[in-house]
Amino acid sequence: MTDFIFALLGAALVNNLILGLPLGADSLRQPRSRALALAGGALIALATPLAWLLDQLMLAPLGLDSLRLFLFLPLAAPLAWLCLRLLARLRPALSQEGLWPLLLANGAALGAMLIGSAGSFSAALGLGIGGGLGFWLVLTLFDDLLGQVDESRVPVAFRGTPMLLVCAGLMGLAFLGFNGMGAQ
Repeated sequence: MTDFIFALLGAALVNNLILGLPLGADSLRQPRSRALALAGGALIALATPLAWLLDQLMLAPLGLDSLRLFLFLPLAAPLAWLCLRLLARLRPALSQEGLWPLLLANGAALGAMLIGSAGSFSAALGLGIGGGLGFWLVLTLFDDLLGQVDESRVPVAFRGTPMLLVCAGLMGLAFLGFNGMGAQ
């Protein structure tokens, strides 16, 4: 149970898959997409424990551990499709245009699958849920931060990409404050 709690808190706050590790930086390209935050979080939460099951039930007994990456990538495709269908059913007002390629190439989901397959099932489950919640939290907070910046007067030299980088740095510093949490 402690594996689950530490993995949950670690993936959501301490080692956030977007800000703490460079696994999900591709998601910051469209930071205003609430749909991407929800679908990506669900993808990470579903894919990580399923990848652990695939690894422990199929790959490890056959001695095919080196094929993890080649089997986890095709596993992510139907899960991404499922997450988009669930999102369309539960939140039809959210635009899903352009989300399919971002979910398929989600480095945070693949990284969580690879990291989660190395531990126990409870750690993989905690990493999946915590990583998904952390993914959603970061993109939602980043969207809110950029909304605040859009309403303020920003000098011309800082508009656009420079302000995105400043905001991403501020988010990284905010989550760095959680570093060391849960350490003995």
